[in-house]
Amino acid sequence: MPHQEHPITNRMRAVQGDITKLNCDCIVNAANRSLLGGGGVDGAIHRAAGPDLLRECRTLGGCATGEAKITGGYALPARWVIHTVGPVYSGRPSDAKLLASCYRNSLNLAKRHGIRTIAFPAISTGVYGYPLEPAAEIAVDTVRQWLADNADEPMEVTFCCFDGRTMEAY
Repeated sequence: MPHQEHPITNRMRAVQGDITKLNCDCIVNAANRSLLGGGGVDGAIHRAAGPDLLRECRTLGGCATGEAKITGGYALPARWVIHTVGPVYSGRPSDAKLLASCYRNSLNLAKRHGIRTIAFPAISTGVYGYPLEPAAEIAVDTVRQWLADNADEPMEVTFCCFDGRTMEAY
C-alpha cells in the first residue's frame, strides 16, 4: 500500500523554534503599520525572505492595526507570508479586541487563499509590550473559536514560540 501523508485536520499545536525555518504553507509576520520591516520577528522574516518581500510590501500601502495582508514567501520555506499589525499594549479593553482581530483576519485571509498550514508568532508580545500570558490566552481562544466556526475548512495552526517562556504560556 503506498504511503499517504496524514490529511490536514483542524488542530492547534505549539512548537519552540524559528518561524522563518518552519515548513508550512504560510507564516504570519507580526508587522508594523508600514509593513516595511522592523525588529524582532518582523526583521527576521524580512531578512530570511530576501529583498523581494520588501519590494512587494512597498506596494501594499501599509496595514491598519488588527488587519492582515498577504505576500509571497520568497526565500522562506513558506509559500506565503501574512502580515498583521498587533496593538501596542495600553491596558485598554480595545487591546484584546485588536489582538483577536489579528488572528481572525489572518485566518480568514489564509482560508481565502487555500492555505492549510499556518504558523503564528506571539503577536504584540515583543516591543509592543503585550503581557505574554493574556496574549497567549487570546491567541488560543481566538484560533480555537475560528477552527470551530470553520470546521469544514481543514486548517493546521502552529504557534511558533521563540523561547521556553513563550512555549510555556502557549
